[in-house]
Amino acid sequence: MTGRVFRLHSTLELPLEDLEEFLENPDLPPELDDVELTRRNNTLILKAVAEDADIGKYTPTAQLKASVSETRVYEEEPPKTAPTWGQEEEEEEIPSELVEFACFKGDRETVLQNSALRFPMFLVLRELALISEKGTLTAVLEKDDDLQAVRIVEGEERPASVEVVENPDRATARTAASTGGTTSSSRTNGPSSFSASSRRSFLRAGQAGHRNESPQPHCWPALGFSIRNPVP
Repeated sequence: MTGRVFRLHSTLELPLEDLEEFLENPDLPPELDDVELTRRNNTLILKAVAEDADIGKYTPTAQLKASVSETRVYEEEPPKTAPTWGQEEEEEEIPSELVEFACFKGDRETVLQNSALRFPMFLVLRELALISEKGTLTAVLEKDDDLQAVRIVEGEERPASVEVVENPDRATARTAASTGGTTSSSRTNGPSSFSASSRRSFLRAGQAGHRNESPQPHCWPALGFSIRNPVP
Protein backbone atom coordinates (compact mmCIF):
# COMPACT_ATOMS: atom_id res chain seq x y z
CA MET A 1 0.00 0.00 0.00
CA THR A 2 1.40 3.37 -1.01
CA GLY A 3 0.21 6.78 -0.01
CA ARG A 4 1.11 10.31 0.98
CA VAL A 5 -0.27 12.64 3.62
CA PHE A 6 -0.46 16.16 2.22
CA ARG A 7 -2.21 17.97 5.02
CA LEU A 8 -3.46 16.95 8.44
CA HIS A 9 -5.10 18.63 11.41
CA SER A 10 -5.97 16.93 14.68
CA THR A 11 -7.66 17.88 17.94
CA LEU A 12 -8.00 14.29 19.20
CA GLU A 13 -8.12 13.41 22.89
CA LEU A 14 -8.47 9.95 24.37
CA PRO A 15 -7.77 8.46 27.80
CA LEU A 16 -4.20 7.26 28.15
CA GLU A 17 -5.50 3.87 29.32
CA ASP A 18 -7.41 3.49 26.03
CA LEU A 19 -4.26 4.31 24.06
CA GLU A 20 -2.20 1.78 25.98
CA GLU A 21 -4.90 -0.85 25.53
CA PHE A 22 -5.01 -0.16 21.79
CA LEU A 23 -1.25 -0.63 21.50
CA GLU A 24 -1.33 -3.99 23.27
CA ASN A 25 -2.75 -5.72 20.20
CA PRO A 26 -3.09 -3.22 17.35
CA ASP A 27 -4.17 -4.09 13.82
CA LEU A 28 -1.16 -2.54 12.08
CA PRO A 29 -0.51 -1.89 8.39
CA PRO A 30 1.78 -4.52 6.78
CA GLU A 31 4.73 -2.08 6.69
CA LEU A 32 4.78 -1.89 10.49
CA ASP A 33 6.02 -4.56 12.86
CA ASP A 34 5.18 -2.63 16.01
CA VAL A 35 4.55 0.81 17.48
CA GLU A 36 6.73 1.74 20.44
CA LEU A 37 5.27 4.04 23.08
CA THR A 38 7.66 6.25 25.02
CA ARG A 39 6.75 8.82 27.64
CA ARG A 40 8.97 11.78 28.47
CA ASN A 41 7.39 13.80 31.25
CA ASN A 42 4.13 14.96 29.69
CA THR A 43 5.05 14.07 26.11
CA LEU A 44 4.16 10.82 24.37
CA ILE A 45 6.04 9.48 21.35
CA LEU A 46 4.58 6.62 19.29
CA LYS A 47 7.38 5.45 17.02
CA ALA A 48 6.98 3.22 13.99
CA VAL A 49 8.97 -0.03 14.00
CA ALA A 50 9.43 -1.17 10.41
CA GLU A 51 8.72 -4.69 9.21
CA ASP A 52 11.75 -4.29 6.93
CA ALA A 53 14.83 -4.05 9.14
CA ASP A 54 16.63 -1.91 6.55
CA ILE A 55 14.11 0.90 6.92
CA GLY A 56 15.06 3.29 9.65
CA LYS A 57 18.77 2.50 9.71
CA TYR A 58 19.75 5.92 8.40
CA THR A 59 16.43 7.80 8.37
CA PRO A 60 14.23 8.18 11.46
CA THR A 61 10.91 6.43 11.08
CA ALA A 62 7.64 8.29 11.45
CA GLN A 63 6.27 8.99 14.89
CA LEU A 64 3.11 10.37 16.42
CA LYS A 65 3.54 12.99 19.11
CA ALA A 66 1.00 13.74 21.82
CA SER A 67 0.87 15.64 25.08
CA VAL A 68 -0.52 14.32 28.35
CA SER A 69 -3.04 16.31 30.33
CA GLU A 70 -5.05 15.53 33.44
CA THR A 71 -8.79 16.05 33.43
CA ARG A 72 -11.14 15.54 36.36
CA VAL A 73 -13.93 13.26 35.26
CA TYR A 74 -17.13 13.29 37.26
CA GLU A 75 -19.59 10.46 37.57
CA GLU A 76 -23.24 11.15 36.94
CA GLU A 77 -24.56 13.47 39.61
CA PRO A 78 -26.82 11.57 42.05
CA PRO A 79 -30.39 12.86 42.45
CA LYS A 80 -30.90 15.28 45.31
CA THR A 81 -33.61 14.66 47.88
CA ALA A 82 -35.64 17.49 49.34
CA PRO A 83 -34.41 18.45 52.84
CA THR A 84 -36.61 17.81 55.85
CA TRP A 85 -37.99 20.93 57.53
CA GLY A 86 -35.64 22.20 60.19
CA GLN A 87 -32.66 20.26 58.89
CA GLU A 88 -29.85 21.76 56.91
CA GLU A 89 -29.33 20.38 53.45
CA GLU A 90 -26.12 18.42 53.21
CA GLU A 91 -24.34 18.67 49.90
CA GLU A 92 -23.36 15.31 48.53
CA GLU A 93 -19.88 15.06 47.12
CA ILE A 94 -19.93 13.98 43.49
CA PRO A 95 -17.54 11.08 42.89
CA SER A 96 -14.74 11.99 40.50
CA GLU A 97 -11.25 10.97 39.48
CA LEU A 98 -8.29 12.47 37.66
CA VAL A 99 -7.83 10.84 34.26
CA GLU A 100 -4.78 11.27 32.05
CA PHE A 101 -5.57 12.01 28.40
CA ALA A 102 -3.35 11.65 25.35
CA CYS A 103 -3.87 14.77 23.23
CA PHE A 104 -2.90 14.65 19.55
CA LYS A 105 -3.26 18.31 18.67
CA GLY A 106 -1.81 20.27 15.79
CA ASP A 107 -0.95 20.00 12.12
CA ARG A 108 1.04 17.39 10.26
CA GLU A 109 4.49 18.53 11.33
CA THR A 110 3.38 18.67 14.97
CA VAL A 111 1.44 15.43 15.26
CA LEU A 112 2.98 13.24 12.53
CA GLN A 113 6.74 13.63 12.28
CA ASN A 114 9.48 12.20 10.03
CA SER A 115 8.96 10.89 6.51
CA ALA A 116 9.85 7.17 6.55
CA LEU A 117 6.61 5.14 7.04
CA ARG A 118 4.58 8.33 7.43
CA PHE A 119 1.53 6.99 5.62
CA PRO A 120 1.29 3.75 7.67
CA MET A 121 1.58 5.79 10.85
CA PHE A 122 -1.21 8.04 9.64
CA LEU A 123 -3.36 4.92 9.35
CA VAL A 124 -2.57 4.21 13.01
CA LEU A 125 -3.65 7.75 13.89
CA ARG A 126 -6.87 7.22 11.94
CA GLU A 127 -7.61 4.11 14.00
CA LEU A 128 -7.02 6.11 17.17
CA ALA A 129 -9.43 8.76 15.89
CA LEU A 130 -12.12 6.09 15.56
CA ILE A 131 -11.86 5.25 19.26
CA SER A 132 -11.58 8.86 20.43
CA GLU A 133 -14.77 10.30 21.87
CA LYS A 134 -13.44 13.83 21.71
CA GLY A 135 -11.83 15.82 18.91
CA THR A 136 -11.59 15.83 15.14
CA LEU A 137 -9.15 14.47 12.57
CA THR A 138 -9.09 15.91 9.05
CA ALA A 139 -6.59 15.08 6.31
CA VAL A 140 -5.95 15.14 2.57
CA LEU A 141 -4.31 11.99 1.22
CA GLU A 142 -3.06 10.50 -1.99
CA LYS A 143 -3.56 6.74 -1.90
CA ASP A 144 -2.73 4.56 -4.92
CA ASP A 145 -2.79 7.69 -7.15
CA ASP A 146 -6.24 8.72 -5.89
CA LEU A 147 -6.95 11.84 -3.86
CA GLN A 148 -9.02 11.34 -0.70
CA ALA A 149 -10.41 13.41 2.16
CA VAL A 150 -10.61 12.06 5.72
CA ARG A 151 -12.82 13.60 8.38
CA ILE A 152 -13.49 11.86 11.70
CA VAL A 153 -15.44 13.66 14.41
CA GLU A 154 -15.72 12.25 17.94
CA GLY A 155 -15.05 8.70 16.77
CA GLU A 156 -17.34 8.77 13.72
CA GLU A 157 -16.38 9.08 10.07
CA ARG A 158 -18.11 12.00 8.40
CA PRO A 159 -18.54 12.79 4.70
CA ALA A 160 -15.97 15.18 3.25
CA SER A 161 -14.85 16.23 -0.18
CA VAL A 162 -11.66 17.65 -1.66
CA GLU A 163 -11.67 20.60 -4.04
CA VAL A 164 -8.59 20.88 -6.24
CA VAL A 165 -7.96 24.11 -8.15
CA GLU A 166 -6.00 24.03 -11.40
CA ASN A 167 -3.92 27.04 -10.38
CA PRO A 168 -3.06 27.08 -6.65
CA ASP A 169 -1.81 30.69 -6.81
CA ARG A 170 -3.67 32.58 -4.09
CA ALA A 171 -3.27 35.88 -5.89
CA THR A 172 -4.97 34.43 -8.96
CA ALA A 173 -7.78 33.08 -6.79
CA ARG A 174 -8.25 36.44 -5.11
CA THR A 175 -8.28 38.23 -8.46
CA ALA A 176 -10.85 35.82 -9.87
CA ALA A 177 -13.05 36.30 -6.81
CA SER A 178 -12.87 40.07 -6.90
CA THR A 179 -13.56 40.35 -10.63
CA GLY A 180 -16.20 37.69 -10.78
CA GLY A 181 -13.92 35.39 -12.75
CA THR A 182 -13.65 31.64 -12.25
CA THR A 183 -10.92 29.10 -11.85
CA SER A 184 -11.09 25.54 -13.08
CA SER A 185 -11.49 22.96 -10.34
CA SER A 186 -12.64 19.44 -9.62
CA ARG A 187 -14.13 17.76 -6.56
CA THR A 188 -14.27 14.31 -5.11
CA ASN A 189 -16.00 12.66 -2.16
CA GLY A 190 -13.44 9.89 -2.09
CA PRO A 191 -11.09 8.15 -4.55
CA SER A 192 -11.02 9.99 -7.83
CA SER A 193 -8.90 10.55 -10.93
CA PHE A 194 -7.67 13.96 -11.96
CA SER A 195 -6.13 15.34 -15.11
CA ALA A 196 -2.36 15.33 -15.35
CA SER A 197 -2.25 19.12 -15.00
CA SER A 198 -4.46 19.00 -11.90
CA ARG A 199 -2.30 16.39 -10.25
CA ARG A 200 0.91 18.26 -11.07
CA SER A 201 -0.51 21.49 -9.67
CA PHE A 202 -1.70 19.69 -6.55
CA LEU A 203 1.57 17.85 -5.97
CA ARG A 204 3.52 21.09 -6.31
CA ALA A 205 1.17 22.78 -3.92
CA GLY A 206 1.53 19.95 -1.43
CA GLN A 207 5.09 20.97 -0.76
CA ALA A 208 4.16 24.51 0.26
CA GLY A 209 2.98 25.85 3.61
CA HIS A 210 -0.66 26.29 4.47
CA ARG A 211 -3.02 28.36 6.53
CA ASN A 212 -6.26 27.23 8.10
CA GLU A 213 -8.64 30.05 7.22
CA SER A 214 -11.60 28.81 9.26
CA PRO A 215 -12.82 25.67 11.06
CA GLN A 216 -15.59 25.00 8.53
CA PRO A 217 -14.75 24.40 5.80
CA HIS A 218 -11.17 23.38 6.51
CA CYS A 219 -9.44 25.39 3.79
CA TRP A 220 -5.88 25.83 2.69
CA PRO A 221 -6.22 28.29 -0.21
CA ALA A 222 -2.47 28.54 -0.74
CA LEU A 223 -2.44 24.88 -1.73
CA GLY A 224 -5.31 25.07 -4.14
CA PHE A 225 -7.45 22.54 -2.27
CA SER A 226 -9.84 22.35 0.68
CA ILE A 227 -11.86 19.83 2.67
CA ARG A 228 -15.52 20.71 2.49
CA ASN A 229 -18.17 19.45 4.89
CA PRO A 230 -21.43 18.64 3.08
CA VAL A 231 -24.43 20.69 4.14
CA PRO A 232 -26.92 18.38 5.93
